Amino acid sequence: MISVQNLSKTYNTNTVLNIESLEIPKGQSFGLVGNNGAGKTTFFSLLLDLIQPSTGHIFNNNVQVNISEDWKPFTSAFIDETFLIGYLTAEEYFYFIGELRNQNKADINALLNDFKDFFHGEILGQKKYLRDLSKGNQKKAGIVASFIGNPDVVILDEPFANLDPTTQIRLKEIIKDLAANKNVTVLVSSHDLIHVTEVCERIVVLNKGEIVKDIKTSTETLKELEVFFAG
Repeated sequence: MISVQNLSKTYNTNTVLNIESLEIPKGQSFGLVGNNGAGKTTFFSLLLDLIQPSTGHIFNNNVQVNISEDWKPFTSAFIDETFLIGYLTAEEYFYFIGELRNQNKADINALLNDFKDFFHGEILGQKKYLRDLSKGNQKKAGIVASFIGNPDVVILDEPFANLDPTTQIRLKEIIKDLAANKNVTVLVSSHDLIHVTEVCERIVVLNKGEIVKDIKTSTETLKELEVFFAG
């Protein structure tokens, strides 16, 4: 589904990402972990064509992302609150995203109905602009918006941050269901090793922009990651 070859990003003389090769098959729940500055957000930004690579390329379902936009109809993401439109209410935002993805209001309402327990009654019907919601509720809205239009690829950067424990548990169930039952390729970055090992069948560790571990998740994975990051 996603293929990376000779990918690098350099600012002046500082190389922040350097991945020789990486393959992520369709339907895989893929975790990306690393310390601050490891290159996680840079990789996602390249995958979403938000920045240009210094060398190499990324293919998303055989589409080179930095020279064609044909990957956009089947790919969605929530990186941070800059993906939101702050002067819209949650409902207005969901309907707007729906229009972009050829979904009508009935389609959106049906989707939102499935996430009532995820929202905890704090987002829909509040008559609040997104900019006035808490960080956690902004994140909930952005994550659910990324599911609109039945994408084949969903990219989530630090999705568990700022969420309460109940919502974190529900989100883990959602991510596992997307990959296991709906054949969606889900890419998750997180500083929380427990969460990422619980939801991802494969975990790649970045250190100073390079892949240093590529692990098929097992009962030993969390301990292996803790040992690695403990130094």
